Amino acid sequence: MPFFYPNRINDFWRIMGIAVYGDRQHLIDPATETFRLDDIRRMLKDLHIAMWDTAAKVRRLRENASDKYLDIVEPVDLQSLLVRMPDCTEIATTGQKAAEVIATLTSSAVPQMGHFVETDFAGRKIRHWRMPSTSRAYPMSITSKAAYYSDMLHTIGLI
Repeated sequence: MPFFYPNRINDFWRIMGIAVYGDRQHLIDPATETFRLDDIRRMLKDLHIAMWDTAAKVRRLRENASDKYLDIVEPVDLQSLLVRMPDCTEIATTGQKAAEVIATLTSSAVPQMGHFVETDFAGRKIRHWRMPSTSRAYPMSITSKAAYYSDMLHTIGLI
């Protein structure tokens, strides 16, 4: 899938299915066990959710996807990104590494999981939310992870 979280082993889209629709399979085609990209894009558009990586350039220190072995060579140009989204006041990061990158860029603290830190950045107040990793390697049930995402989406008024 040419989009974010294409790996079927990562639970991001299942978590979003639970959080938004109450159904972990909602964004999955049962016949092929692949993600329904059109449904995903529609959901993101309807909820006004934009997605982007926290790194523009990375170096993998080992041949796996673990954040522990990921060196951020160049972080995202967050200010330029936000200029293109003048109404954006909420940033949610998935996992510790992404939360650390955004906290560094905004000169703010890393939020506790499921919580936000408010900061002034790029001429506006931003709330930076830290969400749990959606990797199956992260030791938390998919239901518990989805509860964090659902709570955040409700709090900011998207669902």
